[in-house]
Amino acid sequence: MMVHSKLRWLAIVLAAIATVTLSACTPVRSTNLANRLIVPTPSGPATFNYPLNQSAYSVFGYMYDGLINENGLTSKLEPGLAESWEVSKDGKKIVFTLREGLKWSDGEPMTADDIIFSYEKIYFNDKIPSGLKDTLRVGMSRQFPKVKKIDSRRVEFSVAEPFAPFIRYAGGIPILPAHILQEAAENTDADGKPKFLATWGTDTDPKKIVGNGQYRMLSYTPNQRVVLERNPYFWRKDAEGNPQPYIQQIVWQIIENTDNQMLNFRSGDLDTLTVEPEVFPLLKREEKRGKYTVFNGGPDTGSVFMCFNLNKGRNAQNQPFVDPVKSRWFASKEFRQAIAYGINRSAMTNNIYRGLGAPLHSPIPPQSPFYLSPEQGLKTYSYDRQKAKELLLSAGFKYNSEGQLLDAEGNKVRFTLLMAAGKKVREQMGTQIKQDLGKLGMQIDTQFLSFNTYVEKLRLTRNWDTYLGGFTGGTEPHSGYNIWSVNGTLHSFNQGPQAGEPPIKGWKVDDWEQKIDDLYVKASQELDEAKRKEIYGETQRIIAEQVPFIYMVNPLTFEAVRDRVSGIRYSALGGAFWNLYELKITE
Repeated sequence: MMVHSKLRWLAIVLAAIATVTLSACTPVRSTNLANRLIVPTPSGPATFNYPLNQSAYSVFGYMYDGLINENGLTSKLEPGLAESWEVSKDGKKIVFTLREGLKWSDGEPMTADDIIFSYEKIYFNDKIPSGLKDTLRVGMSRQFPKVKKIDSRRVEFSVAEPFAPFIRYAGGIPILPAHILQEAAENTDADGKPKFLATWGTDTDPKKIVGNGQYRMLSYTPNQRVVLERNPYFWRKDAEGNPQPYIQQIVWQIIENTDNQMLNFRSGDLDTLTVEPEVFPLLKREEKRGKYTVFNGGPDTGSVFMCFNLNKGRNAQNQPFVDPVKSRWFASKEFRQAIAYGINRSAMTNNIYRGLGAPLHSPIPPQSPFYLSPEQGLKTYSYDRQKAKELLLSAGFKYNSEGQLLDAEGNKVRFTLLMAAGKKVREQMGTQIKQDLGKLGMQIDTQFLSFNTYVEKLRLTRNWDTYLGGFTGGTEPHSGYNIWSVNGTLHSFNQGPQAGEPPIKGWKVDDWEQKIDDLYVKASQELDEAKRKEIYGETQRIIAEQVPFIYMVNPLTFEAVRDRVSGIRYSALGGAFWNLYELKITE
């Protein structure tokens, strides 16, 4: 599952783009169809409501700007909607000053009132489920920051305890339009739930969705495309006073299968493509003829993994989420470690990724100053079938005369590996995992679902055995707190009840899970970088020992972009379009 578990700046999560300049004075609709960029996405949007989104594939990166943004090359913070900010000496207060004359994409003024509304009525509202809550809670008290309006352009954020990533989270979250959403946030339906929960679904007229970013939606055709046009009220201008972005229109083309995306790119119907390892040699050879460039951003900052369902809870019908027999297997640390030793990740790197990467060992990427390397003591799982079998036997498993693995009660070890459909690399990884674990006497069944159905099964119904998925990444570990918080929205290996859900019968948190949660909180309160590294090092040691996720491969990142798009400064951190506002189409 490629889910936005890491809070990457909206300028970074942009997945693609389109073309030329529009007048900043009036909201004229573009008719210049040559002046656009067509970009593939494997899944359409699940919602147009940002706080409710749980999908990795959304248009919000185009539609919202942060108070501050992160440079996609250097990771340094830069002004966004806020022209400046001031941090108090003790680090517990930040005052943001908005740019003068900011407007929403419908032309209405944007002020400090919108910031107060977004935080107090939406992000801090326990009745509105949002993964942002996990990263916004501060310290052991788990309190939210205080937000205070100073005047129409200035807002003060304050915390009672030290909070190392404070400025990034205070300034990096989208601000929502109070003049549109306040009524829905403050009023409830017949069931007592905020009307906001039913607001801005994908059945809403796209032209009525209001943002403050570089683009706004023009149209949406389900299962086909989303078309976005340049927001004529966006604040940014170049040195000569020309409005940015220059690219006029984005066509977000929905193509689920990566093979079909590649065919469409080679035929000229797409302007950008994430380059998978198996097609890298072909696309690299065709660069000149195809009039595109394949950019190499170095190692990815995200993670790909196999995850076990450790949830011992029951659903509303009192049925266990996981078959109790399988649940006993998954609950065994030795079983999880045996599978980690039984998967040949070096062969996966060489065969599936064509050697364009390396085995992955940690949820924190090597680019982060908080990464704990194997040389520094991180436990790793090099392929060792004999070690895997020894662990299984020590945990009470046994083999029958046919070499099939049985548990202590004689049950054959067989379970399902869930995957999102359409990703060829993931399908190949699933095939290898099935073959590798077959050599340990296990039978693995693979199940493929559309991305949104796959996410729903993981997050809501919770009735799955194992899954193959991924999380986006960044250099600040706390942005992954919603994975490691026991109450986090991405704590997928033992997903607890979320906002608006009733308690889960039988849900239990293990001591090591709580320990990781506590350490993440402790690290967020520590302002000394060396001490933070020590704390995050301990979390990585626990994760490596307990293996709720088996990390697979850290690939190199490649993206092909047509040469007519000028200004690309590609990186693994920011992608091809983190500086979207300054890119141009040059036919």
